[in-house]
Amino acid sequence: MSELSINTTQNVKINFVAASVGERLGAYFIDAGIKLSYIFLIIWVFFYWMDIDSLMTNLDTWSRGAIFLVLFFPLIIYSITLESIFEGQSFGKKLVKIKVVKIDGYQASFGDYLIRWFFRIIDFSLFNGIIGLIAVASSKKSQRLGDMAAGTAVITLKNKINISHTILEDIGEAYVPTYPLVIKLSDNDMRIIKETYQSALAKNDHEIIYKLVTKIESVTGIKNQSGNNSDFIRVILKDYNFYTQHM
Repeated sequence: MSELSINTTQNVKINFVAASVGERLGAYFIDAGIKLSYIFLIIWVFFYWMDIDSLMTNLDTWSRGAIFLVLFFPLIIYSITLESIFEGQSFGKKLVKIKVVKIDGYQASFGDYLIRWFFRIIDFSLFNGIIGLIAVASSKKSQRLGDMAAGTAVITLKNKINISHTILEDIGEAYVPTYPLVIKLSDNDMRIIKETYQSALAKNDHEIIYKLVTKIESVTGIKNQSGNNSDFIRVILKDYNFYTQHM
C-alpha cells in the first residue's frame, strides 16, 4: 500500500494509506453483487410475478425502453447516490473500509462524485475495466482516471491509530455541550481543526490558533464564550463528539 499525504489549507500534512487494488476490487465486486441481486429481484417481481412483459407487448419501442429505464435507473445512479449520502462510501466501500477523499483535505463534493461517476464509463466499461486497473496500479496515489479528474483518492480506514490521531475526544456521561451549532461542521472539518490545533499547540503558535478560532466562528456562527482560544477549540471538539455520538 502506498502512503498518501494530504496538505490541508491550514498547511497541515495528514498521512493516509491509499486503498490497495485488492481492496478496491473487493468493494467493486460487493457492489456488483448488490446490483446483481437487484436485477434478479426486479426480474422476479415484475417479469415473473407481475408478468409485466405481456403487458408491454402492445407498447412501442420507446415506451418499453422508458419502462426499462425506470426499473433499472437505481443501478445507474447507485455509486453517485451512495457516495454522496455516505460521504465517499458505497455499501461495498463501507464493508471493505475504504473511502473517497479529496487530496486537498476537504470533504469531496457532489460535483467530485459526479466526475468520478462519469469516468466509470472509461475506467470500468471500456476493455472490461483494464484501463481503471492499470491507472490505479501505476498511479503514485492509487488513483483511477476518475480520481485524477476529480482530484480525489481512495484511502483505507483500517489504519491502527489512537484517539489523538482521530476526531474523537474523551467525554464523560455527564458532559454538557456548549455550542449546538457545531453540528454545521463535518467529520472532515473536525479532523482538520484537531490536526491544525495540535500542530499549532506543539509549536506554541498562538496566531494560528487565533486564525483557527476566527474561521470556526465565521463558518458556524458560533461566538467564543470562554475568552480563551485553546479552551474554545477543546470545547468545540468535545461538543462535536457529544452531538454526533448522541444523535
